[in-house]
Amino acid sequence: MFENLQGFFESTSGQIVTIGVIAIMFLFILIPSKEEKNQRADTKAVTLSALLVALATGLGMLKLFEMPYGGTVTVFSMLPIALCGYFLGTRRGVMAGMCVGLLNLIFGPYIIHPVQLLVDYPFAFGALGLSGLCRHQNNGLVKGYTLGLFARYVCAVISGIVFFGAYAPEGFNAVTWSLFYNFTYLAAEGVLTVVIISLPPVKKALEGLKKQL
Repeated sequence: MFENLQGFFESTSGQIVTIGVIAIMFLFILIPSKEEKNQRADTKAVTLSALLVALATGLGMLKLFEMPYGGTVTVFSMLPIALCGYFLGTRRGVMAGMCVGLLNLIFGPYIIHPVQLLVDYPFAFGALGLSGLCRHQNNGLVKGYTLGLFARYVCAVISGIVFFGAYAPEGFNAVTWSLFYNFTYLAAEGVLTVVIISLPPVKKALEGLKKQL
């Protein structure tokens, strides 16, 4: 029943539809938050979001290394969306993350079911924007990045159990394999990223940028 989904998103029509949905997402980013008082801030938010979405998409194509059981560790590709939530708030962070997920549908989709599409692409990447929930806390970026990473992990685990459990190797069932497989590569990239953003010069620079925005 869903065998044509992959072909649709690889087609020109599917890519046009995806771009249209991304454009709608940016319209939601444009809507001012309660903290903003003028239209100028909205334009800045859209511009910064677009830059971070592009950065996240580009970094996602750069592989640092691959884990022994599979799963790719990228060049900090999840950090830009966590930064978007940290700089601009949860709503905009989630929307920006969903845009990254939709862009991945254009560049390399793997779709077997509509629910899997949602969980693996807009939901999983949008979850990184939950970093905004910690933006006003001490050490908020590390806490927010960790929260967003955990939320993405939950999405990946659910997808793995429901849709890819049949690929579990001997000695694992669908649940244990999904928990283990997704933990290995997400935790590896997460640890590397937390180390980087915890360095005093990096932390100070990002906090200063947040104040300016």
